[in-house]
Amino acid sequence: MEKLKEILDQSLKRLDLCDRITDYGVWPIWNSTVGATVARNAQPEKIRNGTLFVKVTSPTWMQQLQYMKEMIVEKLNERMGRETVKNIFFVVGTVRFEEPAPEEPAEQADPPPGPLVELPEKGLDAVHDPAVREALQRLYEALSRGRRG
Repeated sequence: MEKLKEILDQSLKRLDLCDRITDYGVWPIWNSTVGATVARNAQPEKIRNGTLFVKVTSPTWMQQLQYMKEMIVEKLNERMGRETVKNIFFVVGTVRFEEPAPEEPAEQADPPPGPLVELPEKGLDAVHDPAVREALQRLYEALSRGRRG
């Protein structure tokens, strides 16, 4: 008689689902990887063939996160221990974010060594739209505050 685990492993391999199930390991680490400010405004929806589809709250957030996309991919893959995410595709929609309950500490993973994004000295000079420049400045400041505490 085979153990249930062996039967499930064989079924998953036969259906080629092992990698797909492993890819969904992005969900538990998303919030701690991107930080609370970004997590409130962007949440993963699905992953297909290495492309992570992420819902964002507004076009402004979509544009801001486009600048951070490569860094987010790198951090997620580093935390996953393998190249799971090859690309991120942002879509505006309703984002469901649940704050961790006060009595339950948020998942404690090894935090990144510094802020997710470090603003280069002249980083915002290349952004010509004043509204986008101001939004990016607020985002960088919020991310920096979130990483200090």
